[in-house]
Amino acid sequence: MDVLRPTLINIHGRIYRKNHVKEQVYPNEEEDDFPYSGVVDCMDEPCDSVLIEQTEQGYRCTMDVPSALYKYIIGKKAETKRRLETETRTSITIPKHGVEGTIVITGQQRAGVASAQTRIEVMLDSFRRKQPFTHFLSFAINHRTIQEQFVKFKKEVLESHSQDRGIDDSIFQNPAKLHLTIGTLILLNDQEVTKACELLRKCKEDFIELQLIVDGLLERFMASGLMGKEWDRVKLHATMINTLFRRDPTVEERSKQNVRERESFDARNVLKKFEDYFFGEVELNTVHISQRFSADSSGFYSSSGSINFS
Repeated sequence: MDVLRPTLINIHGRIYRKNHVKEQVYPNEEEDDFPYSGVVDCMDEPCDSVLIEQTEQGYRCTMDVPSALYKYIIGKKAETKRRLETETRTSITIPKHGVEGTIVITGQQRAGVASAQTRIEVMLDSFRRKQPFTHFLSFAINHRTIQEQFVKFKKEVLESHSQDRGIDDSIFQNPAKLHLTIGTLILLNDQEVTKACELLRKCKEDFIELQLIVDGLLERFMASGLMGKEWDRVKLHATMINTLFRRDPTVEERSKQNVRERESFDARNVLKKFEDYFFGEVELNTVHISQRFSADSSGFYSSSGSINFS
């Protein structure tokens, strides 16, 4: 890395400079060990832009952090937490594992408390991006006529191309879960689900055209930290066939080993024959925060929140 051009990280509108430090490497480090990742400085805004209150003992700052991310702050044998406390001259109090609450940072110097908060925020932003997504923004397209056409499409594909490599019944989507994906979300507790729902409601009055709606939603949710950046613009798409369905019809979770063993299929003949296949028409007027690993009474994903644009 060029030390004169360090990596810049944007978190909630604040720009941070991530300075390189040599990490200590441990032999036989396990997957759940998370070494401290380096010093971070603010760029565009002062590091004490967060709310830090003065107390009789010094200064205090609180952070709302999902319990699933506590382990990244603690680190192997609590070394990350101790190093943060030593370098910033603060004390960091973290709730017990599995207990939702706030992280409290205290110290004699305001700058030290602000520095600890900044470093934790940047660390968590990095590790959050590595979590599997829990929800996604979607338009449901599981209208009865669309489902019927999809079932017909599936039947025709299997009748004419079942001899092609990797094509069988198991790779097709569940008709009841047909949807257009806008973007994926990482919501790690009930508070973040509530935050996502409130953000979705605020977006309703700001966008009109479909592309503006989905691009606007993407921008707002990325700025909130609940969605990672994958594309500059949304490319609405519906998954009809996916080899992840092969062993698990819900396509929910895969171990690394199973991903490596994923069997591909030859789609050339299918694409050639069905390139202009008509599945029908449907009005796109409701955006859902759809929850993975779930289904409602209709068979579609359970919705944690939604807005209607009609």
